[in-house]
Amino acid sequence: MFSEGSPSRQSRADATIPAHAGAGLKPEHIAEILADRADIGFFEVHAENYMGAGGPPHRQLEAIRQDYPLSLHGVGLSIGGEQALDKAHLQRLAGLNRRYEPGLFSEHLAWSTHDTAYFNDLLPVPYDEAALERVCDHIDEVQETVGRRMLLENPSTYVAFEQSTMSELDFLKEITRRTGCGLLLDINNVHVSCTNHQRSAEDYLADFPLNAVGEIHLGGHAPDTDDAGRPLLIDAHDREVDDAVWKLYESVVRNNGPLPTLIEWDNDVPAWPVLFAEVRAAERILVQAAEPGLRRAV
Repeated sequence: MFSEGSPSRQSRADATIPAHAGAGLKPEHIAEILADRADIGFFEVHAENYMGAGGPPHRQLEAIRQDYPLSLHGVGLSIGGEQALDKAHLQRLAGLNRRYEPGLFSEHLAWSTHDTAYFNDLLPVPYDEAALERVCDHIDEVQETVGRRMLLENPSTYVAFEQSTMSELDFLKEITRRTGCGLLLDINNVHVSCTNHQRSAEDYLADFPLNAVGEIHLGGHAPDTDDAGRPLLIDAHDREVDDAVWKLYESVVRNNGPLPTLIEWDNDVPAWPVLFAEVRAAERILVQAAEPGLRRAV
């Protein structure tokens, strides 16, 4: 089990992610954000977009990091994959953590590699003992290499594996117990998966190990139907947060207190004021959930 030590130093803006709302950082918004000095809790970036040594992406991110905390979100480690982790990728990830000192670092419970192929998708894992052992071994390796605790995000799923021998929640709980990692609670993923599998999102969240959660994600999904005409939701990140997801989020933070909350909008990215309006909506819910004067940080 990984045990995180004290950070070696603080630089730029305070690295700590506050219990406020933030946004996924998009290059087309950076000039406006810096010019307006947007009043926002933090920004999150996909690690794989900054794996090069330098150039404009790093100059822009350094300018943001001077004024705002960062959360680093990986999408390419293939934590659930059957093969060994890519050591070069992992070292680049460790280098990004050293370079930008993000307040939070997270990855997905998914796989995306086979032999030398990388798939542009986050594919599900079966919930059985073999997958559990493999995922835990990979998380241990990541945390030891990077030198810090990571958060693992619950997936959005569309199919279930016959070979699964435990529930998703039991799988996640056992991962946190064995590795000491935290969890990133994506509430849109909860709504998508529970709708697709005809389960109760409220029941899922009531049993979620919220004491392990370090960050919340909110995003938009696309409605569809399956071959039988039943509702099917796609985790598209291409629109505003749905009303049903807002209600689930409000219940979580009202009952458990504020947590750093990210608005994800990765496709059909809107103008900055549209995305910022979603951030402000999340912030209003956080403020209402907080006790007077409370500023909880993780």
